[in-house]
Amino acid sequence: MTEVDFYELLEVDRSADAGTIKSAYRKLAMKYHPDKNAGCKDSEAKFKAVSEAYECLKDPQKRAAYDRFGHAAFRNGGGGGGGHSQDFSGFSDIFESVFGEFMGGRGGGRQQVRRGADLRYDMEITLEEAYHGKSAEITIDVTAVCDTCGGSGARAGSHPHTCNTCAGHGKVRAQQGFFVVERACPVCNGSGQVIDDPCPDCRGDGRVERTKTLSVEIPPGVDEGTRVRMTGEGEAGARGAPPGDLYIFLHVKRHNLFEREGTTLFARAPISFTTAALGGSLTIPGLDGRSHELRIPAGIQSGKQLRQRGAGMPVLQGRGFGDLVVQIDVETPTRLSTRQRALLEEFRETETGEECPESQGFFARLKNAFAGD
Repeated sequence: MTEVDFYELLEVDRSADAGTIKSAYRKLAMKYHPDKNAGCKDSEAKFKAVSEAYECLKDPQKRAAYDRFGHAAFRNGGGGGGGHSQDFSGFSDIFESVFGEFMGGRGGGRQQVRRGADLRYDMEITLEEAYHGKSAEITIDVTAVCDTCGGSGARAGSHPHTCNTCAGHGKVRAQQGFFVVERACPVCNGSGQVIDDPCPDCRGDGRVERTKTLSVEIPPGVDEGTRVRMTGEGEAGARGAPPGDLYIFLHVKRHNLFEREGTTLFARAPISFTTAALGGSLTIPGLDGRSHELRIPAGIQSGKQLRQRGAGMPVLQGRGFGDLVVQIDVETPTRLSTRQRALLEEFRETETGEECPESQGFFARLKNAFAGD
């Protein structure tokens, strides 16, 4: 058979580093994996070929030998250079070792019991509830331990027995030419145990679908995207394996007055131009149930921010509170009575320009800008 260069198979240069080779293999393995190409012999052959190439090039010693001698480096002594006669299922472990962090793979040694899957629950709360915390009950559909068999998967009065094929390891090894490949035991499917008389309710899985209600405590100070972890409340593991966890993702509703950034609360407050000119005070109801009075200094401008210390959100799992920041927006009146208009006209006639120094400075700069024309 024609021997294809391993670097060409992985579509990388011969000078590619280990990270580039691994990334290239991931891309090609996902593309040609049989789960995505059911029944396609060409994809199966391609998957085996790129897996074999990666198995060689990921090992510095094997790669050095291949770079020097090519496929001939592995022919003597039963190497698996280019024949591609290996059992296809053996390459699943190569794939698993690379994608283990995504596929839940496990290494060698004795069979490690896989815990149940983690679950996600999305909960919407108000900003007030985020401030004070909240006790709530949620209902979820979850895979739970079968009460009939207690999670063993075996019918009452019987018990699972150790798999004779893998001796309870859950994995078997096979010599594939130059390589020794470890894969899940085909008899027990990797569990290490065999059930001769399965439970009639869970059919040997040790788990059943169930709806349960849980009490949840939301601590004060949570924010959008905060996760609350409930240990052991996820899906039950198969045949008595530990359960996964339940993660509650919190989403905070938009408030009609406050916006939030960390522990700081922001609000916008429109005030009349007379209050801005003469000064005054402003009362803001806080999430803590108290009213916070802020002093408005005379001559305040639009965009100026007033800060009330300790009137913001509580620190999550800590001490103290953030601040309340109020941005002032000076509102120009749009409806004036005859008396009000007359007073404003009188005020305008007495203006000297010193009342509004920023405006005076702007027009002075504008005049100077065109003075040379």
